[in-house]
Amino acid sequence: MMIRRTRKAIIIGAGIAGPATAMFLRSAGFESQIFEAWPRATGIGGGLQIAPNGMHVLDELGLADEMVRIGSVSESMLFTNQNGRLLGSINRDMLERFGQPAVNVSRAALNDAIMAQVRWAGIEVGFGKRLVRIEDLPDRPITAYFADGTTAEGDLLIGADGVHSIVRAHVNPGGPVPFDTGLVGFGGFIPRSVLEKAKAGPHVMMTLGQRGSFGYGYCSHDEEDGAMWWDTQSSNGLDAGAFRAMSQEQIKQHIRAFHAGWHDPIPEIIDHARDIIVTDTLDIATLPQWSRGRVVLIGDAAHATTPHAGQGASVALEDALRLSRLLRRGDEYGVTFAKFEAERRPRAERIVAAARRNGGSKGDMSRAGALVRDIAIKLLLPVFAHRQDWMYQYNPRVL
Repeated sequence: MMIRRTRKAIIIGAGIAGPATAMFLRSAGFESQIFEAWPRATGIGGGLQIAPNGMHVLDELGLADEMVRIGSVSESMLFTNQNGRLLGSINRDMLERFGQPAVNVSRAALNDAIMAQVRWAGIEVGFGKRLVRIEDLPDRPITAYFADGTTAEGDLLIGADGVHSIVRAHVNPGGPVPFDTGLVGFGGFIPRSVLEKAKAGPHVMMTLGQRGSFGYGYCSHDEEDGAMWWDTQSSNGLDAGAFRAMSQEQIKQHIRAFHAGWHDPIPEIIDHARDIIVTDTLDIATLPQWSRGRVVLIGDAAHATTPHAGQGASVALEDALRLSRLLRRGDEYGVTFAKFEAERRPRAERIVAAARRNGGSKGDMSRAGALVRDIAIKLLLPVFAHRQDWMYQYNPRVL
């Protein structure tokens, strides 16, 4: 009797997509090794929302109920202008409409939950492993070379290394690279009491101003860090690196001045902000291909999206599950990767395009332009909300 050798996947990236892929591949009969360029760290990143489509994938991992327990269910997203005038709402009754709620949570908590499963499963994770080269030769294992001189061998390699993906350059030599959209993001966490004092409900609040936008909402039951906030501004010549070179107090002073006169509780949120995270808002053109030989891209490595659709983590989770299910069939890797791209590219690129459109309402505009935008949102938001249902209707159990 011939004993079939267990196939092994090398996964580059220990964010959200990489560890989730490792867990799904384990169910498909694969071994995995995960390699992360950054040193081992906890508490990295700001807050995010897991949309119903992402929650369905987490349910396959047995983590949906945990996200509800440790995070905060969002009952809707409310839009206001900078004076506090309500413009409309979207994303109501998500649980009833799509079978899962939308859940606000810190990126670190989501990553920690998935990584706990990875550790329980005995999947090896190497930190401080910066990929420098991939060797994919016929009749030999695929080999990953790291900056510290070590290597790893496997049957295939999955690039889950985000918007600054090294694997992307192997798959698309000389291909598109991330470009700056001209928006800088700020964000972090504040005590729950700040929003409780303002009588904020279980909603995500999004304020659109003449210059930039500001959002906030609950994200956990922790009294010290149970509310999240984020702020998008036109860079006006200062990129994220320039702001990161400033002190925290200097950054706070800039944000405070930028949003002077905006409605409550935005000033108090800014006053209570600490450990402010600063990020460039990056985008990337459509890639010529998502795979090459025995190497495939998933998540932001394949289809980097700006945060303006709230789908980055959820779509990456979809990729992780779908790729593992296709690999389970045992087809030749090139065939599997072609099927994966054919299935996933149309949906992913539609979401990327939606995020780009949404980001257009967050840059600088004239007073008249802002007024026209506010009127358009008030009139058209109900139609727009219905037309976004396709994002949330993804359910892996019907595929």
